[in-house]
Amino acid sequence: MSNTKQAAMPAPARDLGFGISCIDTLQNRPLMACCYLLERGDDLAFIEAGTSHGVPRLLALLDERGLARERVRYVIPTHVHLDHAGGAGVLMRELPNAQLIVHARGARHLIDPGKLIAGASAVYGAEAVERMYGEIAAVPEARVRSPQDGEQLPLGDGTLQFVDTPGHARHHFSIWDAVSRGFFTGDTFGLSYREFDTAAGPFVMPTTTPVQFEPDAWRQTLDRYLSFAPQRMFLTHYASVENVPALAQTLRNGIARYELMATELAAVQDRHARLRRALTDDVLAAVRAHGCRLPDAEVRALLDDDLELNAQGLGVWLDQRRA
Repeated sequence: MSNTKQAAMPAPARDLGFGISCIDTLQNRPLMACCYLLERGDDLAFIEAGTSHGVPRLLALLDERGLARERVRYVIPTHVHLDHAGGAGVLMRELPNAQLIVHARGARHLIDPGKLIAGASAVYGAEAVERMYGEIAAVPEARVRSPQDGEQLPLGDGTLQFVDTPGHARHHFSIWDAVSRGFFTGDTFGLSYREFDTAAGPFVMPTTTPVQFEPDAWRQTLDRYLSFAPQRMFLTHYASVENVPALAQTLRNGIARYELMATELAAVQDRHARLRRALTDDVLAAVRAHGCRLPDAEVRALLDDDLELNAQGLGVWLDQRRA
């Protein structure tokens, strides 16, 4: 199915309670990436913008619910990786009263996305970037705001609090929502695809996408999350999870394993291929220990892109340590 046809489809949305809807943007496949719509009093906010291919689904949800676009107060990508923020400029064009809320380290890249486009094109090629992300439009500087760490912005009769959460990327913040007692975590609470849910609960794994994997900072971020005593986490990949302390420990364990395997493979000649194999073996063992019964080939297919990016990110981390 082409991206054009996908974009014309209504938004598959799931009500999570607390005025929060999870919208599957059908990026690459179902249940892979989502955005969230928050409805609080007269105010609306989108958390994450996804890619421009998914923007029609976000707008379709507003239309289906009879929600005026003028009521959207904020568009909030957790960080500027293109699967989270690539559609921000296109979405903002359709929301006349919205402010774009973005980490101070990432704001310039959405005001002038030229470097983001060039960087992605250098890796994937210009045609592939267009196919994956669609139009990556600039956002007028006057419509961009970067909250300070700990700052609260009003939404309806409550607030959203912004917390600096490095580890996956330095331009990453998370959003604390006191109403749901939950964080919108972008990628800093890892990946948790619903296909791997078992009687033991959700499965979670780190994501070490290039270029700013920082394990010590990530551990500090996990400590900071837990200091809020959250009851749930809203992940971009994918949807909400509970039992937060146990999942945080699983992430700590995974980060430690990734550090160890990368360090052990730092000097081998075929480093990337070896990292990729080690990561694949690690996740297959982890999902089996979690009780997942999917065939190995299906696990590999579901995680193929993530394992490739994780291997790339660990390679960059090794190079930066050596520099």
